[in-house]
Amino acid sequence: MNKVLITGASGFVGKNLLSFLRNTHYLVETLSLRNPDWENNSISANVIVNLVGKAHDHKGKATEADFMESNLGLTRRLFDVFLKSDASLFIHISSIAALEEENALAVVTEDYIPNPKSFYGHSKKMAEEYLLSQALPQNKKMIILRPTMIHGPGDKGNLVLLFKIINKGIPYPLGAFDNERSFIGVDNLCYVIERIINSRHTIISGAYNVADDESLSTLQIINTIGKITNKKALVLKIPVVIIKFLAKAGDYLKLPLNSKRLTKMTSTMIVSNSKIKEALSIEKLPLSAQESLDRTIKSFIS
Repeated sequence: MNKVLITGASGFVGKNLLSFLRNTHYLVETLSLRNPDWENNSISANVIVNLVGKAHDHKGKATEADFMESNLGLTRRLFDVFLKSDASLFIHISSIAALEEENALAVVTEDYIPNPKSFYGHSKKMAEEYLLSQALPQNKKMIILRPTMIHGPGDKGNLVLLFKIINKGIPYPLGAFDNERSFIGVDNLCYVIERIINSRHTIISGAYNVADDESLSTLQIINTIGKITNKKALVLKIPVVIIKFLAKAGDYLKLPLNSKRLTKMTSTMIVSNSKIKEALSIEKLPLSAQESLDRTIKSFIS
């Protein structure tokens, strides 16, 4: 039976993956890297899934060193532990931010020229570069997954903010932005990870983008929230220049709307998942982008 070790299992994705794998009859263990002696733990798993990392810092308090230590330093140390262990597969969860964080002028494939903007994106990119530069023994493989924005039960990201705005009857002020983005429902992400574990003897080491099969516009998301909550959303088309000015003010006044969050909510980025689906012989992911979104919004209500 496959035995999996998860780091970062207490986070949003970690909790969902832990439940998913156990329900799929995997033996799953967790490892906390907060334990100062974690590098001396004996690893008996076949697979290590690394979910540890520092995410976006919308409040602007984290330093570059904070991101580098969490996203690069810990990854290097854990990978060294993997090389010394009997585990045959290392799955590292990176981020599409290692390639692009703002408006993508073309569909983002694995060949996209990296254009990270933030400390977060740069640290994720550097962790990828380190892993890809390492020589692997013949009996070991390493997979990097670059998920787009992940959502699902337990999510505390931008979709929650959008849900609260619509659910409280507050007019949505960003209607002047016409955008479309790729997302990944956490159930689809867990499915892909499980398929990689199950295909570890045949899949080729390297980096793979992960996204739902379809993209979504912000208007689709707003309409979905309104439909599920039975509250018609009022969409305001305030001029873009005014919104951007308010977001800049939010950077200094620590308001809910700031430049980073505005970019995340209004930029366009379509990400291809063709490479990972081809590697795993998948025609379609289990849930459509709309079905994943429905599940997430319903979880906010419950």
